[in-house]
Amino acid sequence: MGAPDAQDTAKRLRAVCGELSERFYERDDVVRTLVVTLLAGRHSLVLGPPGTAKSELARELTGRIDGASYWEILLSKFTAPTRMFGPIDVAALARGEYRQVYDGRATTAHVAFIDEIFKCSTAALNETLGYLNERIYHPENGGAPVRCPLIGAITASNELPGGEDAAAIYDRLLVRIEVGYLEDPSNFAALVRSAVSRPAAPARTTVELAALQHAVTEAVPAVDVPDAIVDAVCTLRAALRRKELVASDRRWRQAVGLLQASAYLDGRPAVAEADLSVLTHVLWDSPAQRPTVEREVLHLVNPDAKEALDLADTIDELEAQLDAMAGQSREALSEWVIKNAHNTLARAGKRLERLRAEAAGAGRSTTAIERVAGRQRAVRARVLTEALGVDASTVQAQL
Repeated sequence: MGAPDAQDTAKRLRAVCGELSERFYERDDVVRTLVVTLLAGRHSLVLGPPGTAKSELARELTGRIDGASYWEILLSKFTAPTRMFGPIDVAALARGEYRQVYDGRATTAHVAFIDEIFKCSTAALNETLGYLNERIYHPENGGAPVRCPLIGAITASNELPGGEDAAAIYDRLLVRIEVGYLEDPSNFAALVRSAVSRPAAPARTTVELAALQHAVTEAVPAVDVPDAIVDAVCTLRAALRRKELVASDRRWRQAVGLLQASAYLDGRPAVAEADLSVLTHVLWDSPAQRPTVEREVLHLVNPDAKEALDLADTIDELEAQLDAMAGQSREALSEWVIKNAHNTLARAGKRLERLRAEAAGAGRSTTAIERVAGRQRAVRARVLTEALGVDASTVQAQL
């Protein structure tokens, strides 16, 4: 049997991204970034509040890999290492043999989903670090290390790590993705409708495990990294250091694989400037740093999106003003809408439409622009309902 067709694998993975983006509203960038991370053979963190489909998305994505062994667990501070890596074989123990059962545990998984990763118990910490770092597990009986077939782990958490132990795990998660509740009113309306309607069976593209493994080990590392991209990465590092945002040399080096994976997923033989966008999810430690990182990255690769982020600041300021006016009379709120909010939001919406068209026409990513456009629609919906008293059921028709 010959080697898998790398271009067919990339095409199938693009189809998977499209199908999952249709199913999970406002998760286009999340889906693509998770796929890119798997292709690079790295681990990801999905950070966000409960009820944002983190685990459902991870299961649906990994379920598209035919032949892959999938393992998931919800950690707590009491989780024992044997529950993660293999319980004791009781029958063997009765015969005087100390043996662990690895089937169905992390030790045999090709893809892992680890929920509440930062609640890893102290007892399991070292084994978890070894599992993520070297893909090995040291048996309880002190035998030879067990090599694990893990391609990548998708982890999730509702909060950032609070102690040194959890921080050690956090450092091993190359990609960090923030998710929140739906903002676009049309997407929220579609979510509500989906709870009472019976949708048609969705398309379900899959990828063979062998094809994915070949992509990770052969096709992605073969993607060329031009000198211009190396120069751009050096420029980005210098810009972030001026902002006192310093990532380790190891993180920068590992990020190159993400750039190659991004280009491979798009079917290109070499990394392009557009692939640098994935670094938005790599070079920050706290969510407060992410906007700065995003601006510096987009300054290099996507001027349309950078302007969209500036518009996002204006939209956020309007929402803050609306929050500050809570409790004021309807007359005062209406006057504020007429003098400030209406025209500002309308101009922002029209400019975002033009920016999206320009970016799409030039072949640049529209992800950041669409995210800001969703914020614009969400804030306008709040203005209509809270400041002007428009019935919530008619808001969607006015957006």
